[in-house]
Amino acid sequence: MNTFDIIFYAFAAITLISAMVVVFSRNVIYSAFSLLFTFLGVAGLYVLLQADFLAIAQIMIYVGGILVLLIFGVMLTNKVTDVDIRSGTIHTLPGTIIVAVLLGTLARIMIGTAWSVKPEGAAAETTARSLGELLMGSFLLPFETAAVLLLVAVMGAALIARKN
Repeated sequence: MNTFDIIFYAFAAITLISAMVVVFSRNVIYSAFSLLFTFLGVAGLYVLLQADFLAIAQIMIYVGGILVLLIFGVMLTNKVTDVDIRSGTIHTLPGTIIVAVLLGTLARIMIGTAWSVKPEGAAAETTARSLGELLMGSFLLPFETAAVLLLVAVMGAALIARKN
């Protein structure tokens, strides 16, 4: 077992354990902070897969944006007392069956896949340059269209929120 394997298993353990805390914790604050470690573990796995753009996007978008927004939302609405929040478990049997089927399918795919490993001396190539050339070259029009569409959606949401 080399250091790459140890680092992979460490990131996998961090991701799985913190994801279990997110799901099974009855405290929303604990779940939100465990989600931070889940996102960071996934970003670490992206780094190990040499997907540097996805790792940085994971940290910037999910950790930097969505998780901070979620934590602020939880902290600001934590004092609301007239809302009935139920956190009991329901539909345990159907959920267990669905998880077992998905786990079996993933195990079958993992066993049936011929995994290829890069040689030890292979140099790591970054994906940021090729993605940047594609986004600013061949796919410039769809990229700018998506940016304008997101800007209009944010402006519309702000307008709807200000009406009341």
